[in-house]
Amino acid sequence: MSAALQRSRVRPGEIREDEPMARYTTWRVGGPARRLYSPSGVEDLAAFLASLPADEPVYWCGLGSNLLVRDGGIDGTVIVTQGGLDGLAFDGPSVRAEAGVACARVARSAVRRGWAGLEFLAGIPGTVGGALTLNAGAFGGETWERITGVETVDRAGRLRRRDPGDFDVGYRKVSGPEGEWFVAATWRLEAGDAAAMRERIRALLRRRNATQPVGRPTCGSVFRNPPGDHAARLIEAAGLKGEQRGGAHVSRRHANFIINEGRSAADIEALITHIQQRVRDAHGVHLEPEVHIVGREARS
Repeated sequence: MSAALQRSRVRPGEIREDEPMARYTTWRVGGPARRLYSPSGVEDLAAFLASLPADEPVYWCGLGSNLLVRDGGIDGTVIVTQGGLDGLAFDGPSVRAEAGVACARVARSAVRRGWAGLEFLAGIPGTVGGALTLNAGAFGGETWERITGVETVDRAGRLRRRDPGDFDVGYRKVSGPEGEWFVAATWRLEAGDAAAMRERIRALLRRRNATQPVGRPTCGSVFRNPPGDHAARLIEAAGLKGEQRGGAHVSRRHANFIINEGRSAADIEALITHIQQRVRDAHGVHLEPEVHIVGREARS
């Protein structure tokens, strides 16, 4: 790893310029962000957004899963939520979590208190903000199933509380009021058997570890499942397990995962495009990426 990447990640309240995004993505690649900021809380985030020029592009990063930053970097401001937007509080069966809280932490904290309904979050390798944006799911559960309210912020720094009815929620897709971003969510849970829930989480994680390339540089699932089918099945049936472009290859354990062992986001993007074309040719199905691809290509 280069000396630049060995430097520590941004701290809450800190702004950095020309910050390599490879430090913040689970694929461990990505060119520099022109500006990167970690808010120290929701109010601090609101004030920071209000201070930005109206035409400043804004990007969001939690744990850096489900995100591919091109090698040329990002001409704009990246807001890193992990570490800063980390509020997590329980009020009886109600739990409020801010956007930077890891999904697995929410699941474990609920189980320790004997509240059931969010165990599936233990299998999502991201933060609450990303889970809200995509209606992330795992092992039969989805993020928005128990939501009772969310909090958002807009470019002017205005904070709002909204009901689930303000959003159109579907499979790995959520749409709502334009120009607002999620900063927190509240779920209502139900009483459960803590020991049984802990075992359920352990079983879910055993299943994940047995079927997914855990511990390798991946982004999680690359493609959404098409209606009535599974992306992994289609990719495997097209003979693409192990397929490689540069330092990136399709996992032999789970075909909807791309493992990166190189330093180029371009290799990963080229492999994504190749998979789409081969699956289209073999099955007549267009695979829609679940991963967000942002930034510009490296200048030649």
